[in-house]
Amino acid sequence: MRILITGAAGFLGSHLCDRLIASGHEVIGMDNFITGSSENLVHLAGNPRFSFIRHDVANFIFVPGKIDAVLHFASPASPNPASPFGYPNLPIQTMKAGALGTHNTFGVARAHNARYILASTSEIYGDPQIHPQREDYWGHVDPIGLRSMYDESKRFAEALTMAYHRYHNINTGIVRIFNTYGPRMRLDDGRVIPNFIQQALKQEPLTIYGDGKQTRSFCYVDDLIDGIEKMIFSDENMPVNIGNPDEFTIIELANLINEILKNPAENIYQVGKVAGDDPLRRQPDIVRARKILGWDPKVDLRSGLLKTIPFFKEKMGIA
Repeated sequence: MRILITGAAGFLGSHLCDRLIASGHEVIGMDNFITGSSENLVHLAGNPRFSFIRHDVANFIFVPGKIDAVLHFASPASPNPASPFGYPNLPIQTMKAGALGTHNTFGVARAHNARYILASTSEIYGDPQIHPQREDYWGHVDPIGLRSMYDESKRFAEALTMAYHRYHNINTGIVRIFNTYGPRMRLDDGRVIPNFIQQALKQEPLTIYGDGKQTRSFCYVDDLIDGIEKMIFSDENMPVNIGNPDEFTIIELANLINEILKNPAENIYQVGKVAGDDPLRRQPDIVRARKILGWDPKVDLRSGLLKTIPFFKEKMGIA
């Protein structure tokens, strides 16, 4: 297959490029480097199965030659409004990637009658009132909150995806991605695992926003890519959660990272800085992924962190 991947220079997009090329497909990567990094793709230079187009998906997209699948992964990641780390919020660019980017990538899919996969997110569930989160849950989202630019861009993108499926008969699929980690994460993206690993490597106290009892479910990147690859080559058109159902409090995550890295520093709690729309619980129900895709994550959190930490050591220049 000949596959277009937007957001190809990002954390997930670059891993997806690697996997599909290794599986024998030809990949056209697209990115404007607003948050992606050329370093994530440098190892593909000269690979006959890979080509790259520098482009902003908010603008009209033209790709020469036949396209068999379009994977729309272009978007800045969900911001943590409480974190002093992280790239700028990029609220307008985030909304454009979800709205205009989805519309423009559907132009390519429709022209080529290509399979279309939207990278959606667990954030469409907001601060959920049911637990764990199933695909039939509509969500509990603040449309004007500090995370709204990301939440609502993905909710709009899902609605547009179903519109193209229902009214133009495009073969679509939606993957709702839960918290994912691994090599190639941005050091400054403000998410909890990069923040904690960097602080622990420097033997500094880990900064916990709120009381640390909020939960997340962390999926190692290789497992996530397995699930996405299965989704691409399935016939499923409705949303499917892809994530690890093992649920941890932020305190448990902090203690595990401190233990692995032998960090003696005490954690610091900044209760007053937690964002009002910070989800209190996050755990995917993956019954549909297991049934439809035959997919289950295999890497536990400790093993995944041990695979991830060397990347951060290298980037931080720590032996």
